[in-house]
This record gives sequence, C-alpha cells and structure tokens, in this order.
Amino acid sequence: MRKILPDGLLMTWCGDDFTGSAAVMEALSFAGLPSILFFDTPTPAQLARFPGVRGLGIASTARSHSPAWMAANLPAPLAFLAALNAPFLHYKICSTLDSARHVGNIGTALDLALQARPSKGIAVLTAAPRMRRYQAFGHLFAGTPQGVFRLDRHPVMAQHPVTPMEESDVLRHLATQTDLPSALLDLEVLADPQTAQTALNSALHSVRLLSFDTMTAETDAAAGRLIWQNRDSLRLLIGSQGVEYALIEHWQREGLIPTACATPSAGAVSQIIAVSGSVSPITAVQIEWSAANGFGLVRLNAASLLSAPKAAEAEATQAALTLIDQGQSPLILTAAGPNDPAVAAFRTAQSQSQIAAESANQRVGESLGRVLDATLKASKLRRAVISGGDTSGHGARQLGLFALSALAPTIPGAALFTAHGDGGHDGLQLALKGGQMGSADYFGWIRQGGGPR
Repeated sequence: MRKILPDGLLMTWCGDDFTGSAAVMEALSFAGLPSILFFDTPTPAQLARFPGVRGLGIASTARSHSPAWMAANLPAPLAFLAALNAPFLHYKICSTLDSARHVGNIGTALDLALQARPSKGIAVLTAAPRMRRYQAFGHLFAGTPQGVFRLDRHPVMAQHPVTPMEESDVLRHLATQTDLPSALLDLEVLADPQTAQTALNSALHSVRLLSFDTMTAETDAAAGRLIWQNRDSLRLLIGSQGVEYALIEHWQREGLIPTACATPSAGAVSQIIAVSGSVSPITAVQIEWSAANGFGLVRLNAASLLSAPKAAEAEATQAALTLIDQGQSPLILTAAGPNDPAVAAFRTAQSQSQIAAESANQRVGESLGRVLDATLKASKLRRAVISGGDTSGHGARQLGLFALSALAPTIPGAALFTAHGDGGHDGLQLALKGGQMGSADYFGWIRQGGGPR
C-alpha cells in the first residue's frame, strides 16, 4: 500500500515574529504542502479564502514584547490554532534563540501553549542545517559570511542590542526562562532509531522539554522521524523552521510526500520599494550593495519618530517618490549598520523621552510601514521588501493585509510572498527579511523575482 500523510492540516504554528512565522509557511509550501500565514486570528471569511491548506499559522510580535504582553496577547491565537486539531502546534522561535526573561520570554510562551495544547513532552528543535544553524551536543551554532560560530561567540548574537547571547547550550538558555525539566537527545542517540526511541521513552517519564541535535540532512531526518512517530506524545513543538525541515526530510525519505520541484522566479521588475529598520552588519552589507546597484537610499530619522513622526514620514515618502520618478528603487532606512551614528542618536532620544525601548522600537517599525504604505499607493509599484525581524511585524501591520502565501524562494527563511488583504494592497508581492538573513545582493534578488540560483 502506498504511504500517504493524513488528510487535512498537518501543522499549525504561532510565531514570535513575522519573518520567522513566514519561514515556516515557506518551508511547508515549497515542499508541496500548501500553507497560509495570517497576521491575526482569522475570521471565517478569511479562512474560507484558503481551502485545503496543510499548514496554517498566525504571526505575532512576541519576540519584542514583555511576558505581560505575551500573557495578554498569545492565549487567543494559541487557543484558535489548538482547536484546529492538527497533529502539531508549533510555537515558532528564532533560530538564534532571540529571547530573555524580560523580552520574548520562551518560558512564558511555553506555559501559555501548554494551556492551549497539553502535551506529555515538548520537542525543542532550534537548529536548521539548511540555514547554517547547527546543534551539536546541546550547543547551538550559527553561520555568517565569516564562518560558523558558537552562539555565545557569534559576532552578531553575542552582542545583540536587545538579547545578547551569553549561553550557547539551548537547554541552559531556556532554563533561565522556564523551570520545566529537560533532556537532550544528542547526535549519538539519534544515530540509531531504536536507541533514540528508547531514550525518548525513558526521558518522557521524568522530563517535559526534549532538545534535539541536528547537523545534517541525515540528522534532520532522524529528528523528524522520532517526532512524527511519537506525535501523540509530542503534540507541542518549540523551535525554528528547523522543525518543519526535519519533518519534511523524514516524510520525503519515507515516500510520504514527493520531493518537490524547484519553485521558479516570480519574474523581474524594474523597480521595488524597500524599507529597513535593521542594524545588523549583514543588512549593512546589503544596503551598501543596493546603493551601488540601482537603489537610492532614503534616510528616515528614527530619533525624530519619537516626537514628530508625521513630518519625518512625509519627508521620507516624498524622497522615495522622487527616486521612483528618477527610475531608481528607494531603500528607506533608519540606519546603515550597527556603527551608524543614527543608532546612538536613537538610543539617546529614547532614553531622554522616557519611552520604553519596546514601545520605541514599535514606533519605528510602524513608521516604516506607514512610509511603505504611502509610497506604494502613490507609485503603484507592486513589489516590496521589509528588512528587520521586528520591523517586519510592526511594519507589515500598517498595510491593511491579513495573510501571506509563498510565491518564490530566495535563501531559506527570506522568500518572496503574495500578500492578501481586503484593500488596495491585496496581491502585493512582499518579502520579509530578518536582519541577519540574506546574501549581499538580497534586495536585487527580490527585484529579479527570487527563484533558485
């Protein structure tokens, strides 16, 4: 008898930021499992627009918020997703574990997710080898253009402005946010299916969190096999899109789904609009490339957004429209990298204003979203990029959209999407890019329509 997956939804997920939430949808969709990502709990009418999907998620901005915000805002989407009764409910976190006690607290999310979806065990799979995120004997590593670094020695994450990573051991990091007992299923254990099953059975007698190592496609398949075969006990998952990659690797190897053909480019356009609130060194390189390749840079003074946003937004919008009239693609940015004086100026303004950092960052993202909205409407351009994980969430909410579906790939985790809404931006082609994601020519790649290369 031919092996097949069960009908209906296979995965539901709630993401702690927009780019990561979209990455789950991308992973499933490009594997031949149509999926949809909603910006909020969908209405019946919104759900009805996407029949037959195999994956359904809801994006949040939890990564940039306090535990109190999470407690007020996550129960409703988690309860909605749990009620859909898919085999798994996945709380999606960043592949570099961006979180702390005071912001993006994963322990708080765990408690709330368990209330919505009780589970004997909780699989924790943060690594994603396809994205150069690796876990070996409990420690998380992440790739950069300069090489692969342990997370606590990573040139970006060890110095992250909000959640600096001081610990590379995933379970030690999570232990600062939850007191749930935990265990590691390491590379040696996962190498043999029977040994792995025995270790899982033993661990479930005394622990709740089960962290999975993975370094290669083979260990991805091993982790995916163990999670899928024990889905009645592991109904709740915590991790990056590495969760989906591992399951897909197992499903493909078992013949449960075919290996999907590469998704083509969406086709080149002459101009796009990009906005960036990222201060990552990787984004800085992308901005430099863009300035030399047909993009015009527009400065949006982030410090002024805390006191007089309308004037700054109007000025940036007009500058962007002027560039479009000149045949360029505007890239509207708040900083050109971590060492840009604008970063220090914004922090000083935020401190003097007595506006909480969480609220100040949200204001910047929302302002970039409003500038993008106004520029799109005035120019009639239909492709855009939002750069920055937190910026993507706050900015995308200003466009009157309610969902995204996958259109064309770039690097894993930063695809081009089709946006869905009830207003004029319905059908907009939109890419959401985390600050640390993408090649130097990423903005140009989106202008070309993405696609394999």
